Amino acid sequence: MGNLGIAYRSLGDSAKAIEYTQLSLAIAREIKNREGEGTALGNLGGAYLNLGDYTKAIEYTQLSLAIAREIQDRLGEGTALGNLGGAYLNLGDYTKAIEYTQLSLAIAREIKNRLGEGTALGRLGIAYLYLDNYAQAIEYTQLSLAIAREIQDRQEEGTALGTLGSAYRSLGDYTKAIEYAQLSLAIAREIQDRLGEGAALGNLGIAYGALGDYTKAIEYAQQWLAIAREIQDRSGEGRALNNLGLALLKAGNPTEAEKMLIDGIQVWESMRQMLGSNDANKVSIFEGQAGTYRTLQQVRVAQNNPIAALEIAERGRARAFVDLLTQRLSTGDANPVIATPPSQEQIRQIAKAQNATLVQYSIIYDDFQIQGKREWRESALYIWVIQPTGEIAFRQVDLKPLWQKHNASLASSIVGNQEFLAVRSRSSFGSTQPQPNLPTLHQLLIEPIASLLPKDPDARVIFIPQRSLFQVPFPALQDANGTYLIQKHTILTAPSIQVLDLTRQQRQKLVQKPTNGPGSDLVLGNPTMPSVSLSPGEPKQQLSPLPGAEAEAIAIAPLLKTQAITGAQGTKAAIVQKMPQASIIHLATHGLLDDVRGLGSAIAMAPSGSDDGLLTAEEIFDMKLQANLVVLSACNTGEGRITGDGVIGLSRALISAGVPSVIVSLWAVPDAPTSELMQSFYQNLQNNPDKAQALRQAMLTTMKTHPGPRNWAAFTLIGESE
Repeated sequence: MGNLGIAYRSLGDSAKAIEYTQLSLAIAREIKNREGEGTALGNLGGAYLNLGDYTKAIEYTQLSLAIAREIQDRLGEGTALGNLGGAYLNLGDYTKAIEYTQLSLAIAREIKNRLGEGTALGRLGIAYLYLDNYAQAIEYTQLSLAIAREIQDRQEEGTALGTLGSAYRSLGDYTKAIEYAQLSLAIAREIQDRLGEGAALGNLGIAYGALGDYTKAIEYAQQWLAIAREIQDRSGEGRALNNLGLALLKAGNPTEAEKMLIDGIQVWESMRQMLGSNDANKVSIFEGQAGTYRTLQQVRVAQNNPIAALEIAERGRARAFVDLLTQRLSTGDANPVIATPPSQEQIRQIAKAQNATLVQYSIIYDDFQIQGKREWRESALYIWVIQPTGEIAFRQVDLKPLWQKHNASLASSIVGNQEFLAVRSRSSFGSTQPQPNLPTLHQLLIEPIASLLPKDPDARVIFIPQRSLFQVPFPALQDANGTYLIQKHTILTAPSIQVLDLTRQQRQKLVQKPTNGPGSDLVLGNPTMPSVSLSPGEPKQQLSPLPGAEAEAIAIAPLLKTQAITGAQGTKAAIVQKMPQASIIHLATHGLLDDVRGLGSAIAMAPSGSDDGLLTAEEIFDMKLQANLVVLSACNTGEGRITGDGVIGLSRALISAGVPSVIVSLWAVPDAPTSELMQSFYQNLQNNPDKAQALRQAMLTTMKTHPGPRNWAAFTLIGESE
């Protein structure tokens, strides 16, 4: 039964594979054959992996791993670790994929399992290919190919040839890319490996597309699509539809392209739905899916339908976050929710409800011939402005001159802007001399829409950035006359338009709750600092004290009718206990940035007992808070891992925990001006409950005594103003 299951899986018939493997599992359990049970569970994991159901794949493989370890079956253990590596590879979590595959490789070498060794080397090759590390990808894949030929493992040989083809394509060697893909295709057909055949056809399509032969690109993508649908390979189906849409757009057929891309997006969404409520997996899988949403925006703009493009821009951002907030708002419903993205009408309603002008940015990439090879570069910036009346306007900015003339990009312009504000040390990037006539961020982001922004400085403008734009200090952008944006507008930011609808619901939910009496607000300043290791393997060092943060907390606490907690009193244990009751939480201490995982970003508090004093985003994520405002008056608290889902870090964790308004900082802020800014902010808040206006006035006040933007422009209010 088990062997029939394996054979059907190799032929791409996952349904039959699962049927036979389930029968084999039942018998193994009935006769208490642990090894057979472990093998069957592992094979089920493999079948679900082929179907694109990664939750089930991981679940079955974990069970198989546990049995292998329990009965000390090293072969089974190595196989299970390798399959986990494969699942995380498909989820786009390359760090985990490499970790598991390395473990599997070590076992294969230890027990001299050449088949397992070749497979693991092949997987590492694919992981490094996705990480754009082509030299390492080729090195691992060559090793895998040599083993496959030595032991006559035709399937792995075909896979390795395919990976080499992809690597050479990425390096711009299209002749080699096509040659390897053809070899891989021949093997797949010879051994009837349908999955491998589809992948090879897909690679040929991409290579011909890069050469500008769109007829062939379309033909091969259609063949791949047919196979993927036949064997229910969801991931292959999504990628084939994406490639088909892109090739049709380039071939000048936007109508057909649109159909393919919409189908592709439906495949991606059904795959994310299968991930249930696993937020981390939804975030990482989206990285590989985002291109389809961008291409569809291009198609709709090409069809002169920019408002329909806005719907797609919104449907392709912060999706995991929206699902999570929707699930948490629907009164303790444990079932994972897949939220419906907003229609044009709902987007207009959200702008009206916020009584604000919304500005949504979308960065569009395209492939260009650069020094003989196709490279993806920023090509345009789409900007939509949604008025509080519901009116929507669209502008686009050509980004090509940035890299064609100035060898720059949006990301490098933002770094340059941070250096100019003296908030980023030059050493980390070498000294980048500001180039004459390089367009400023104000010229790129604000000028095209300046006439659409409100004339009243108290009217709210909510910026919805994307990717590197999350690091832009909007208040500090300067026009040609040297006027800062904050002098003209009241500014907030949000990860997506739909998130604004959800933070508003969170705020309404809090309004219905009785507020806690005086003393219920929580103010922490300069706790006894913990010791941390700032990079792996470094010895721990105590973080420096922040006397200004202590003064800030002592000055603010009376305004909030509470006592400041400072020094040794400010233990993580004490603060965590008080957080769920507080209405306003103000934490003036060090922030630690984790841009690798994001969830490791942390706020420093005094250690006690066995804890290290670090309150991580991961821990906040699981809290239930009822504060209507959290202020992180610390360095870099607005940063984190930048993904297609927004910034994964402290702000996202706090909003997930139920907080509708969060103030965080984009860089390490000087102590004294921050203290002034925060005191001014809370004084303003006493007289005017509008948090965005209070923050704006505090910036304008601080600007008088500390004119440099690094002193006042770092803070951003995410979410609700009221």
